[in-house]
Amino acid sequence: MKEGSAIMKSLGLLLVALMLWSGPAGAAPSADAILAASDAIRNPGRPFSVTVTLTEFQAGVQIDTSTLISYSRTQQQGGQFSSLIRFVLPARDAGKLMLKNGNDMWFYDPVGKASVRLSPQQRLLGQASNGDVATVNLAKDYRAELAGEEEVQDGERRKRKAHKLALTAIAPEVTYATIDMWVDAENNRPIKARFYAESSRLLKTAYYRRFQPQLGVERPTETVIIDGLNPQSVTLMRFSDYVARNIPDTWMQRDFLPRFQPE
Repeated sequence: MKEGSAIMKSLGLLLVALMLWSGPAGAAPSADAILAASDAIRNPGRPFSVTVTLTEFQAGVQIDTSTLISYSRTQQQGGQFSSLIRFVLPARDAGKLMLKNGNDMWFYDPVGKASVRLSPQQRLLGQASNGDVATVNLAKDYRAELAGEEEVQDGERRKRKAHKLALTAIAPEVTYATIDMWVDAENNRPIKARFYAESSRLLKTAYYRRFQPQLGVERPTETVIIDGLNPQSVTLMRFSDYVARNIPDTWMQRDFLPRFQPE
C-alpha cells in the first residue's frame, strides 16, 4: 500500500506540473512552467535513492569510472533538493561522502574524519562536476525565458520538436551561470542542455536519453556529457536502482556525516 501511495503521489506531482504547463485554454505555456514540468520528469517528487555510475571516455576509449549512491529529499523550505552522496567504487574511495544542502556542498573522508567545503563547479570525474551528481530542480535556481521553438536531434539521434529555454541563475553559488535547455514540445522530456560559465564560455553539452519507467514515470537513465572545447572528451552518467525510501532530515546535516551508516 505504501508503494502504491508513493507512486500516486509522484504521478500527482507530475499532473500538477502538466496542468501548470497547459495553463488556460488556448494560452501558450510559460517558460517557467515548461522547466518545472521537465524537472518533474528528471526527478521523483519524494525522497529516493539512486545509483549513479560515471564513466569517462577520451576519443572513445574508457579511462576511468566511479560508482556513487545518491540519497535525495526536498527541503522543507524552498522545495530544492538536498542530497547525500556515498562513494562506492573504486575501492579507494569507498565510504567517502558528499553533502549538498541548499547550495552549500561538503566533502567528508572517514580516514581524516573532517569535512571540507566544496565548490559545485569542481570536477568530480571527467566532465561531471560535483553539482552534476546532486539532484537539482532547475526551476528553483534559475529564471527561464522561452527562446523559441526548434527541431533538434535527441540523445537517440532522432529529430524532436522542442522548446528552447534560456536559463539565468537567480540563486547564489549554483553550478552554472546560464543554461540553454531544449525540452520536448510533445511531452516535456528534457532533450539536451548547454552549460555556460559567467564569461559565457561553453563548458559542456548534455544529452538526456534512455527513458525508462522509474518510480512511476519514464525518466532519463543516461546523460551524455560532452566537453565544450574537446568533443572527444565524453562522460556518461548512468542512473539505476531508483528506490523510494525514508531519508531522515539528519542525513542532510554536516555534523551528522561522521555518524552516517547506510541502511
